Amino acid sequence: MYKTTRNLTVVTAFFIAALVISNILASKVVQIGWIEIPAAVVAYPITFLCTDIVSEIWGKKDAQFLVRLGFFVQLFTLLLIYIAIFLPPAPYMTEFQESYAATLGSSARFVLASMVAYLVAQSFDIVLFHKIKARFSPKWMRNNSKAVSQLIDTAIFITIAFIGVVPNLLVMIFSQYLIKVLIALADTPIFYFITRHSSAEPPTE
Repeated sequence: MYKTTRNLTVVTAFFIAALVISNILASKVVQIGWIEIPAAVVAYPITFLCTDIVSEIWGKKDAQFLVRLGFFVQLFTLLLIYIAIFLPPAPYMTEFQESYAATLGSSARFVLASMVAYLVAQSFDIVLFHKIKARFSPKWMRNNSKAVSQLIDTAIFITIAFIGVVPNLLVMIFSQYLIKVLIALADTPIFYFITRHSSAEPPTE
């Protein structure tokens, strides 16, 4: 991926989409054997991949702007959720209002948890990414720096979102973190492929 405004827009679009959908998916808890994880685990790690790509190609300032943009998008999402909940339903939809409010209301809690965890973890990830980039050359080292950031993110998010809801927070934290680390390792080839032209000039038309 070349360093162009169009490509930055594409990465930003994927980042925002993954971020917003994560807050909706988080209301479902998936259990596979002893592993308990929010369904958002299929989408949220994409946000870390996107910030790493932006950090690698466009630099620290653009990555930090992306994090701030994501934070305000989540605030806007939270506002729209509450407006939708409090709008009066049509007479033939009143029976669904309680389920609608329960679903979106829980999403509001997940948005709050996500905002706190996101701002702390993503900001830390960008700083750590560039510290590793300055000292070590292999891309895989800085790409997988998010393993540390995602531990912070997971611990904060699970605690705020699920305290008083799930019986064992530590099991869920460990389960989600394990899946995130595996995804981080799996997306390393994707990171290499996307950033292979990071230092090259874009082709002229």
